[in-house]
Amino acid sequence: MQIREIEEPDNRAMESIIKKSLESVGLDIPGTAYFDPQLGELAHYYQQQDHAQYWVLLDEQEAVVGGIGIGPYDEENGICELQKLYIAFEAQGKGYSKELMKTALNFAGRHYSACYLETSTKLATANLLYSKFGFRLLDEPLDGSEHGAMDAWYLKDLS
Repeated sequence: MQIREIEEPDNRAMESIIKKSLESVGLDIPGTAYFDPQLGELAHYYQQQDHAQYWVLLDEQEAVVGGIGIGPYDEENGICELQKLYIAFEAQGKGYSKELMKTALNFAGRHYSACYLETSTKLATANLLYSKFGFRLLDEPLDGSEHGAMDAWYLKDLS
């Protein structure tokens, strides 16, 4: 397993992993990452933002099997957003999400004071992971939320 910054050739693989994951739980609907306009161009999207990064997870054959991103959310208040944590089905259950989380939160802690995320209660395993990493469940989304179909919101203090 290797984690590295996303590169242009990785875009198609990550788009496929994200779409298949969302389709598998019925979240291929408006108001989710499924319809994010930048989904097919993640490398370019993250490279053009300050204090943002997207990492991919490579298997032993150097194929992309997952990814995670950090992007600005509310820069005035020092809040970033954990974005697009997805693992291909064949790579799930091996602890890779934890390694991706460590990479992303380490980066976030150098640039932000808090990290926000939006998810769905349908993604029970992901929600458990977020809680284990110290994210606390919020009653409602923070102002500026773009994913209206999400029904679970978390915040983690990074200071």
